[in-house]
Amino acid sequence: MNPSTHTEQTVYLNGLFMPMNDSKISTQDRGFLFGDGVYEVIPVYNGQLFRFEEHLQRLTNSLQAVSISNPLSDNEWLVLLNTLIEKHPWQDQYIYLQVTRGIQMQRDHLPDNNLTPTVYAYTNPLKPVAENIINNGIRVITLEDIRWLKCDIKAITLLPNVMMKLAAKAQNADDAILVSREGLITEGTASNAFMVKDGTIFTPPISHQLLPGITRQVIERIANAHNIPLIEQNISEAMLNEADEIWLSSSTKEALPVTTLNGHAVGTGKPGPIWKKINAYYQEYKQEFITSKS
Repeated sequence: MNPSTHTEQTVYLNGLFMPMNDSKISTQDRGFLFGDGVYEVIPVYNGQLFRFEEHLQRLTNSLQAVSISNPLSDNEWLVLLNTLIEKHPWQDQYIYLQVTRGIQMQRDHLPDNNLTPTVYAYTNPLKPVAENIINNGIRVITLEDIRWLKCDIKAITLLPNVMMKLAAKAQNADDAILVSREGLITEGTASNAFMVKDGTIFTPPISHQLLPGITRQVIERIANAHNIPLIEQNISEAMLNEADEIWLSSSTKEALPVTTLNGHAVGTGKPGPIWKKINAYYQEYKQEFITSKS
């Protein structure tokens, strides 16, 4: 199978597995008309779902927050996703799954009672982070956070994130770190944010302004296990500008070192020593997970 094409990929849609090119949804689906749904992204290492329970709990929390009934039991989700993994040849994958409120023939902001949720899932190969990024980091700018006030819900309504990603690209940057109206760092366009100052890691506390990242949780566990100081506290843009290191974390990219912020070097302008430690420990953590599942 050629991972660069979608013609041979299998997807799951509302109880059926089918070729991706054959999958279709109704134009009256509320996800299509309103962005009325939530999603989750789960990495897969050596054919095994990584931190599945945490991802499933976050999906459950998002569904409850927007009053969509969870269409599947925990075990049904597990069987569905493992079946999807087994239908593809890649050892490392990432699963995208989406649940919308369902089809409503009359367009109305107020949803009908007892709609049947639309469930969609597919998987892609999970490629390692490019060596160039490992060695040189990424370029980031800061932008005003223009998103809504419930960013702890993993909602499919991502237009502001797309706009900010485009704004970063227009300034020859790889991504953006978002700054609230109060002048505080929230997160990246699709990632959590960390900074290092004088050997201590700082990251914004969990709130409605940012997503509770699963990779963020793993990094915190790793730091605690190896006695690397990590503090959850508000980070001002001024503090970020003085950081020795900056990182962005996500399920598909793990932790990426930021070496340029708004055109200026972060620290030495190269990935820093604390990031290198955390990255090495993260790879060990993954290997222990793979070994435990073998």
